[in-house]
Amino acid sequence: MASSNNASSSGIGFGGLLAILFIGLKLGKVIDWSWLWVLSPIWIPFAFVLMFIPILGIGYLIKKSLK
Repeated sequence: MASSNNASSSGIGFGGLLAILFIGLKLGKVIDWSWLWVLSPIWIPFAFVLMFIPILGIGYLIKKSLK
């Protein structure tokens, strides 16, 4: 009998858990942070991607100009 090893992860990640924790702490009045920082586990990865795209573009242009 052959078993397939098709493991898929469809759960919540570390950033999502951290966001839920921060939101709960904010709503429970345990922390007095700005909502910007409470939701930062959600938007910080997008900010890194947006910073990485221009770096790839510059690298591509440099590689193209050296040919």
